[in-house]
Amino acid sequence: MKLLLQVFLTFAKVGVMTFGGGYAMLPILQREIVDNNGWATEEELMDYFAIGQCTPGVIAVNTATFIGQKLKGTWGAIFATLGVVFPSLVIISLLAGVIEAFSHLVWVQNAFGGIRVCVCILIANAVVKLFKKAVVDIPTMIIFLAVALGSIFLSISPVIFVLLAAGAGIILKAIGGKKA
Repeated sequence: MKLLLQVFLTFAKVGVMTFGGGYAMLPILQREIVDNNGWATEEELMDYFAIGQCTPGVIAVNTATFIGQKLKGTWGAIFATLGVVFPSLVIISLLAGVIEAFSHLVWVQNAFGGIRVCVCILIANAVVKLFKKAVVDIPTMIIFLAVALGSIFLSISPVIFVLLAAGAGIILKAIGGKKA
């Protein structure tokens, strides 16, 4: 029970500090899950995050659920999921009426503009960290470039890119005998 409470509180901490969605939470997850608690390795966290992004639902919730499941099975998944959504539920409930009442004010609009810029930087930071861990050799660079160019020039579902990249990773590992 002690670990379940720790899982809930850790993910509540992640949830309360995460502004800007799943990508912005990656550095916080890294610190809390890998560095502070040792519940996953960096590679495992990247895998959970990638799967969380590819599955239906919110990345933060999916990732928390996977990590909780790894730690304590179904109960761990439930406690981690509740922990990550609890702060948002409370904050949104409190702010819902206030935001509507003050959203027309210029300073509120400017504050949201500043927050959006900050979130862009947090996402860029997460992308750089993911890139450094994911693109480790020529085959992974080829996959990266193919997906990047494809997403820029083609208008197809991200699910297709994920499936193609997974297939490419399998094929490249089979051919080269290395982890792609």
